[in-house]
Amino acid sequence: MSSSTENTSLRNDVRKLADLLGQTLARQEGDELLSLVEAVRLSVREGKQDEVLGRLTDAQTVSLVRAFSNYFNLANVAEQVDRTKVLAEQRKTIGSWISRTVDRILKVQEATKDFDKKELQGWLDNFSVRPVFTAHPTEAARRSVLSKMTTIAQLLEQPDSPTKSERLAETIDLLWQTDELRLGRPEPLDEAVNSIYYLDELLQDTVPEVLASFANEVKRLGVELSPNAKPLSFGTWIGGDRDGNPNITAAVTKSAILLQNSHFTRAINRHLDELRQTLSISTKLAGVTKELEKSLAEDLEKLPEIEARYRRINVEEPYRLKATAIGHKLLLTQARHASGLPHFSGRDYKNTAELLQDFEIMHASLLANNGELIANGLLNRIYRTISAFGLTHATMDIREHSGVHRNLLTQIYGQLNSNQISEALKSQDKKEIKNLDEVGKKCFDTFVTVNELIDRFGSEVIESYIISMTKSAEDVLIAALIARHAGLLSLDDKKSFAKIGFVPLLETVAELRAAGEILDTLLSDKNYRQIVSLRGDLQEVMLGYSDSNKDAGITTSQWEIHKAQRKLRDIAIKHGVKLRLFHGRGGSVGRGGGPTYDALIALPWGSIDGHIKMTEQGEVISDKYG
Repeated sequence: MSSSTENTSLRNDVRKLADLLGQTLARQEGDELLSLVEAVRLSVREGKQDEVLGRLTDAQTVSLVRAFSNYFNLANVAEQVDRTKVLAEQRKTIGSWISRTVDRILKVQEATKDFDKKELQGWLDNFSVRPVFTAHPTEAARRSVLSKMTTIAQLLEQPDSPTKSERLAETIDLLWQTDELRLGRPEPLDEAVNSIYYLDELLQDTVPEVLASFANEVKRLGVELSPNAKPLSFGTWIGGDRDGNPNITAAVTKSAILLQNSHFTRAINRHLDELRQTLSISTKLAGVTKELEKSLAEDLEKLPEIEARYRRINVEEPYRLKATAIGHKLLLTQARHASGLPHFSGRDYKNTAELLQDFEIMHASLLANNGELIANGLLNRIYRTISAFGLTHATMDIREHSGVHRNLLTQIYGQLNSNQISEALKSQDKKEIKNLDEVGKKCFDTFVTVNELIDRFGSEVIESYIISMTKSAEDVLIAALIARHAGLLSLDDKKSFAKIGFVPLLETVAELRAAGEILDTLLSDKNYRQIVSLRGDLQEVMLGYSDSNKDAGITTSQWEIHKAQRKLRDIAIKHGVKLRLFHGRGGSVGRGGGPTYDALIALPWGSIDGHIKMTEQGEVISDKYG
């Protein structure tokens, strides 16, 4: 597709949408508004806009702003559709980025004749990418608006027809009559709904196809993406980031997790519907394993809710019945979490691992009975999708300011030095937590709620506790000590565990310059090192791009972040731990934003130990994932 053809196609789409918007304005508001829009547009060309705008009433101004806002939103949709077409054409001619990467690896393999497939398999099993969605106060688009924009994008991809034009006109009329903003300031759960919209869309089509493509491409290298591999997952700060936001309470965190679970259940059940329709395998024509027979018998016994009709018509189609049982257990899991009832083994899922186990039973049965292609088709795509999202759609991070932890520690212990804090980590004595001030109580309630959520949903619901404005190793030790009192960790020689990891957030230039010293001091502490060991010898460190940019400018910030990564890499190697760098990049260039691919390529050698985690800021999520 030539550049001129691309531009013509885009111009035609923008013109079509602009014409339809003009017709909407005339239909809905009369010719006066349409004439005003044209007058303002022409006055801008002539440099006389102040003269025209100065005569407007408040009502006219609001209508004018809405008209131009809708126009630019529609133009953005057209550009996104055009970009999608360009990328699709590129994939046809030069292949996807995954296939091109595999091609380059194969060339190296051919040139060197020294290619260790075992080492590559190990790297593949360890490979993990996690985009983390964050909230943004100016990202106020409602789901009602987002869904209509999605409809317009889908229509633009269709061939021209009278029906297409009618649908576009109808949707633009609906957009005009839909209020872009709700009355009142968005609540934290409103922000959660917006981010979940994109997770729903990703789960439905994009992620299953991306993971299937990735699995197929790596086969060309002579390795397999193992069933337990998790190359892609998603994270969220919405409902978990309380640094500077007093509206984020323990109750909000819990509500956000419950909301994510309900959306995951709804979204994955659509895939289960497809699975039920597809897996029409009859026991008259193909066998099944004893394990599947036993599992299905237990399901039918413990799930009387499964209709007699399904039991009757699918009696010789065990895979369909099993998919039906999975759907029922997912709904019961959602109901259990909403009501706070305890887990009922066999009726609901305790965690994502239990859900995946049901798929593994079906997968093994198909492999054992001439169903390899079926096992590795739709069933495997759904399995990998569930693994990517988990029961809660995304793993939530918790973030709080180091000063809040220090305030709470003082209320519990009084003044402690670093050695005393470390020794208290190992101790099994628990202080009575009482008479806390409002800030301290809110902070401790967060730790308690995190513990409850992990016990209820499993370890993947919340994995990282981020300490913002970390100026020393002591800031991390303090958070860990508070977590011990909430039941999140124990260094008891008889029974030790660490349910979450602790993540220092280095934001200012001074903190970045001290990065190596902070991590070295932290990992040299024997008690903290035990926590890292309990977390699989993985230490996460977050790098803040925005504050360092504001602190010292773009060039200095980028250079200090680069040097910090090299220091952190060397310290991690020294202490024998895996390092996961969490890149807190903003949306704009001034906040550390920019093309993700270029940013990854520029990272120091060895700083990506198979794991990469990065923020996706609220103000750019719609551009990347819409």
